[in-house]
Amino acid sequence: MKDLVIHRDVLQYVRDLYQSDDALLAELLEASHAKGLPMINIGPEEGKLLQMLVVASGGRRVLEIGTLGGYSALWMGRGLAPDGRLITVEISPEHADLARDFIRRAGLDAKIEVRVGPATEMLPTLVPEGPFDLAFIDANKEDYPTYLDWCLRLVRPGGWITAHNTFGWGQVADPTVEDPNIAAIRAFNRAVARHPELLATIIPVADGLTLALKRP
Repeated sequence: MKDLVIHRDVLQYVRDLYQSDDALLAELLEASHAKGLPMINIGPEEGKLLQMLVVASGGRRVLEIGTLGGYSALWMGRGLAPDGRLITVEISPEHADLARDFIRRAGLDAKIEVRVGPATEMLPTLVPEGPFDLAFIDANKEDYPTYLDWCLRLVRPGGWITAHNTFGWGQVADPTVEDPNIAAIRAFNRAVARHPELLATIIPVADGLTLALKRP
């Protein structure tokens, strides 16, 4: 992951100050690396922020688009209310199996459910299970605009829509970059910034974390 805006030393200071000392999270990252998962998970400072938002929003219903190995799901799951539930959608059965193992070991298997399949197909099926207090988007970038459309339907007024990598690996502001993934992130960012139902910004940490409040 490229650290773009904050100096690396300062970012590491924040990570050292606020990251969890939980051995299970560290073991999850090691297991993800050993199994060949791409090391594209959020940083601990982002995990802490998402956990805070889950708590602040009431923590009863949370949606994650893109599970990977379950690192961000564990951060958010620990912020759930006693009766809270997190649904996380993952396209890879192998990634989902790893996430389920660590969710179980964290004692969160009664609160976090991993569903396998393409998010564009899974999201319409979640309408009856909403509305959600918070949605976190961290999956394939070309579908970010589609994910936003569904999150606007699935998240309640007063809830949060969040998204990872909205600096596009440092390329989002470079007009010479014509990669479809970057184009999709640009479209997503414009849509979030201009949508009348959203009050939003991008937190300039690591590769950009979008926070959008759906207006009550």
